[in-house]
Amino acid sequence: MPVTPPTDDEIQERFDTIDRWLKAQMAGNPVVDTVEADIHNQRAWYVRLLGDEKEFSTVWLQLRQRTLHAETYFMAAPQENEAELYAYLLRRNARMIGGRFVIGPEEAVYLYCQLDNTIVGIDALPGELDRILGSIYQWVEQFFQPALRIGFASRFRTDSV
Repeated sequence: MPVTPPTDDEIQERFDTIDRWLKAQMAGNPVVDTVEADIHNQRAWYVRLLGDEKEFSTVWLQLRQRTLHAETYFMAAPQENEAELYAYLLRRNARMIGGRFVIGPEEAVYLYCQLDNTIVGIDALPGELDRILGSIYQWVEQFFQPALRIGFASRFRTDSV
């Protein structure tokens, strides 16, 4: 049976739910530093998350007709050990539920997540938003430093004299 995309009213209800949830996170979640609407896209937001291993990550959330898309810049293109870094990230992808590492513009590494609007009901949306942002936060905290040490290994070497 084909799945029909959400109506304009359903998309608006999702938008309003996401917007309210993000405002509540700004007020009560110490990890959420900033939430800003994307001035070029009326259904998108920038969410700045504070971290320990990486000072901050900016997640771009975009409500599309069929999906809620989330992405964040993870790290610059590796300067060395490319194959080792990509193998490391692919192995992480196999254990990550709902997200994946991808190569984006300028060969940089990004984290992508998507939520299917036709499957997740409006009542479950706040919990799924929490899961997506929480997962992105956790993955950055867990995998950023090891990935950096692989892709930029010579900058971490300490040569003893």
